[in-house]
Parts: sequence; structure tokens; C-alpha cells
Amino acid sequence: MSGAPEEVDPFDLPDWLGSGQVSWSAESGLHAGHRVTGVLVNDGAEPLPCDLFAVDEAYPSPVAEDSTRMATHQAWRHGQIRLAAYDGRLTLLVPGTGFTADLVLDALGRLAKAVGARPECYAAHLRIGG
Repeated sequence: MSGAPEEVDPFDLPDWLGSGQVSWSAESGLHAGHRVTGVLVNDGAEPLPCDLFAVDEAYPSPVAEDSTRMATHQAWRHGQIRLAAYDGRLTLLVPGTGFTADLVLDALGRLAKAVGARPECYAAHLRIGG
């Protein structure tokens, strides 16, 4: 990722994320590292690129600034998720160094709540591997 993330307000996201059925499909494997690329889709809407980003990866160098990491952990502790844009792509910032299926589902559930949707209206299609 290049540069610092731009904060994204959930109210600036497309309305379809808060209504109907939404699915997130991974474009890269969960074991690919601290970033998993993907896309959010809803029938009849333009797909929205949406990545997952684990902010605590630090080797060989930190992937996120301390302020980004701290804000991400604070939001997570309060049951929320921090939304950002990297290179024009919506990015869900998540504590940790990598992803499990449970963590992906938790992050998507928090996104659903942030946009006013019920988490059970969200689904995930995961890819295994790196």
C-alpha cells in the first residue's frame, strides 16, 4: 500500500451496502499476508473493491503507522471497524498480522453494522492459500 490511509465515512459508501444481500469475495488467499484483496457485490449494483488489511504486521517493516494501528485497535475494542481508502480501494482495517475465516466474518459483520445492515445479510466467499 502506498501512503497513509484516507479515512472513509460509512455514510459516504453506496446505499446498497445497507440494504439487501451483500457478499464479499476474496480475490487473494487468506494466507497471502497482511492484505487480502476482494470485492463487495449486490445484484444489480456496481461491484465495490474492498480489501482487508491487518495493521500489526511489522516484519520486515511496519505496514501501518502507530496512529493508524492505535485507532484501529480502539475502534475494534468498541465493537466497530475502521474504514479507510488505500489507492482508491475501500479497506477494512483489522487488528492482527493476518486473517482467519473467523476474523474475516467478524470484520464483515462490523462493516454491516457500520452501514446500518444486519450482519446476517452479509456473506463471504474465501480463498485458501497465499
